[in-house]
Amino acid sequence: MDGVEERFRTLVNIKCDELGIEAVTVRGNRDHAYLFLKCLPTHCPSDIIHNIKTYTSRMIRDEFSEFAKAGTLWTRHYFVSTAATVGNNIIKEYVESQPKTTSVGDRKRML
Repeated sequence: MDGVEERFRTLVNIKCDELGIEAVTVRGNRDHAYLFLKCLPTHCPSDIIHNIKTYTSRMIRDEFSEFAKAGTLWTRHYFVSTAATVGNNIIKEYVESQPKTTSVGDRKRML
């Protein structure tokens, strides 16, 4: 879908700014979203993800009619890890190396 990936990145950045979190790298394709976020250890990862998923889902459904009636935009699953044992550059390179969105086709689930 034209513009969905770019809008998703913008929405993540907006929500991260509101939460006081730095979105170092954001990449998404039709099956996954890859976020490299920098935050204080006082932030709860599950709260961060919940806020981002709720906000981006609501906004994308409102702005892109193709997603308005989708059963679900996000799954309940996510993976979180710290960068303590791996350098930030390695994580950033990994996120940026993920494939970009090509075509959603018949699928209504984007991320």
